[in-house]
Amino acid sequence: MKLLDLYSGAGGAARGYQQAGFHVTGVDNRPQPHYCGDAFVQADALEYLAEHGGEYDAIHASPPCQFASEITPLAARAKHPNLIPVTRSALQATGKAYVIENVDGARRWLNNPVLLCGSMFGLRVWRHRWFETVGFWALSGAGCAHIGHPVTVHGGSNARRAQGRRQRGEQERAMGIDWMTEAELTQAIPPAYTRYIGAQLLRALADVPAAYRA
Repeated sequence: MKLLDLYSGAGGAARGYQQAGFHVTGVDNRPQPHYCGDAFVQADALEYLAEHGGEYDAIHASPPCQFASEITPLAARAKHPNLIPVTRSALQATGKAYVIENVDGARRWLNNPVLLCGSMFGLRVWRHRWFETVGFWALSGAGCAHIGHPVTVHGGSNARRAQGRRQRGEQERAMGIDWMTEAELTQAIPPAYTRYIGAQLLRALADVPAAYRA
């Protein structure tokens, strides 16, 4: 089945959906030379969705999180648009099953989201992310198991970036990602999250006749 990956970045979400069994097409308004999906289109995500959304069985969207991210200075957050509401409206217009993913700070803009944490998958990153799902039931994993010290993967200050460079290999192993640049890695989610969500989505779609997904 075909899944559309909006605001794709370099494909942390895409890899998980591929592992679940989807053919994944990414869309981003910037070039993504390291994108790991099956196809990539450089375009405005919402414009592409309006024109081509009906061609896919399901859609994933990760609108930019800077407006709600704890890494963004409070004084600068207002400069970043919250694209979750407009993205949701566009997704609803397609009638397709969809997923919207975002950070802890954006939880209040998501409808009945489920939380995933790296500790639920035995990963050494915690990296909480929330997933709004429509068209299928998505169950949250087991509760977080925040034991010990996680591997941190983030942007921010020069000191943090220098520390990140020293720990690069450890970060890649912790995230399950080995194809991204340092900057791309800081923006990604572990593929284990969307592999888990994608498996539930795929089972739901398999129970729906193709005529009703069109």
